[in-house]
Amino acid sequence: MILADIGLGELLWSLLTIFFMVIYFIVLFRVVVDLFADRELSGAAKALWVVGLLVFPMLSVLAYLIFRGGSMDRRTAARAEEARSDLQDYVRRTAAQATPADQIARAKDLLDQGVIDATEFEILKSKALAA
Repeated sequence: MILADIGLGELLWSLLTIFFMVIYFIVLFRVVVDLFADRELSGAAKALWVVGLLVFPMLSVLAYLIFRGGSMDRRTAARAEEARSDLQDYVRRTAAQATPADQIARAKDLLDQGVIDATEFEILKSKALAA
């Protein structure tokens, strides 16, 4: 088929079809991620949803959005909050371990290994003591 043989209507119909296919796959991906990330749903229920998604794709995606779609955002927000909290805990633990004495000891190790020179060591030491 030569590009010149394609009419405007056929081109627009193809673009519309591709658009809706992309939207469907985005929604399907979001449903599958939410399905497997839900800790409250049993394994059997997850398996039934997966079978439904494979056998009746459009119908089961719509059913999932109708029955469980309202809580998808809450679950996503809860996972994001948990990840943020874990990151903050990690940062607090890491920052608490880096005392000025630890920082100076690390700088001294770098000086002994020849990675930094004496002036850089003095700069790191003054920064550690100033903190």
